Amino acid sequence: MSRGPSRSFHLLGRRLAVVATAVASVVPLALTGAAAAPARAAACNGYVGLTFDDGPSGSTSALLNALQRHGLRATMFNQGQHAAANPAQVRAQVAAGMWVANHSYTHPHLTGLNQAQIDSEIARTQRAIADAGGGTPKLFRPPYGETNPTVKLVAARYGLTEIIWNVDSQDWNGASTDAIVQAAARLTNGQVILMHDWSANTLAAIPRIAQGLSGRGLCAGMISPQTGRAVAPT
Repeated sequence: MSRGPSRSFHLLGRRLAVVATAVASVVPLALTGAAAAPARAAACNGYVGLTFDDGPSGSTSALLNALQRHGLRATMFNQGQHAAANPAQVRAQVAAGMWVANHSYTHPHLTGLNQAQIDSEIARTQRAIADAGGGTPKLFRPPYGETNPTVKLVAARYGLTEIIWNVDSQDWNGASTDAIVQAAARLTNGQVILMHDWSANTLAAIPRIAQGLSGRGLCAGMISPQTGRAVAPT
């Protein structure tokens, strides 16, 4: 009879030991997970805006693949006529985590047009992108970076924030891959770089751009409609 309670206490002790071991193994994991999240966030000491104009095009798929492979997100300033002709590529941009924006319908010199013509360029692009599945753009880049009070007024009427750039990669002017990488290396927190969807040299530069940003603690962010600066993605 005396062995009954003793055995019960012995079994209870073993069970408590098992529970304690299980709890001890879980707590460090929970703490490790909690500590890991801030560590990942701390890796981004600032954000830059990677932008690609003139798409979507036959080069879009390769560009999206390169961006995704290197963990980069970007803002795609699409021409309305190209969005209308390539709706699947607009959807692919969204599916790849990119932000789709307005770059006019036919890429004209807007400052040489009257208000009605400017309105048509912007309005048709808003519709083309929305119809293609790209959502309603919040950002607008005038072709060639050319703007004036009338262009700004019309863009604002459609709830668009005008975005130019801080750094020009010169890819449109035949810049080499090395030169494009060097241009991206000049980016600082909040700044935006101009690149193009169709440039083979820009495509080749993507891995090195990603490596350079990472080495400087910079991450590819979204462009805020409120400030026009690159910020953490939401």
